[in-house]
Amino acid sequence: MDLTSYAELAVQLVNMGDELKNPFSLRALLEETGRTEAAARLTRRDIDALCELRDELTEVFASAAEGDEEDVVERLNGLLVRHPVHPQISGHDGQPWHLHLTEGGRVADGLAVGSVMGLASVVTRLGVDRLGMCQAAPCRNAYLDTSTNRSRRYCSERCASRANVAAYRARKRGA
Repeated sequence: MDLTSYAELAVQLVNMGDELKNPFSLRALLEETGRTEAAARLTRRDIDALCELRDELTEVFASAAEGDEEDVVERLNGLLVRHPVHPQISGHDGQPWHLHLTEGGRVADGLAVGSVMGLASVVTRLGVDRLGMCQAAPCRNAYLDTSTNRSRRYCSERCASRANVAAYRARKRGA
């Protein structure tokens, strides 16, 4: 089972910032990521739990950006204990049987399990350095580096371009 899409969910939750408190924005994210059933069952309690999870996931990415592998692993292990994995076999949308992580229970529980397990999978398979925080000031969005040469430093092309233009202008001023 490839858990990268679950790790991408963690990135999206972190990068939502305060928009996570807006039920319409969160429902839109859930529908966009193919979780329409979860979007329909979303409650205020789920939103509060997801805001807490977002803060914890942000700390995981911040520790990874600082190169603190021990802290990343400690934080992920703590989250894995609090959000145990319950896999189930699923077949939908004409796809063959495959595994999903916790589709039942509260919406927040399913998203937490998927996010945490996805990040744990990325860290153990690819390394802590695959998690990071955007280096373009003032952006502090999280990203997942899936590049082959581990070269990603920005959350988006927009931030990369903005940072490169700012560096170019600084060099021009210095010359």
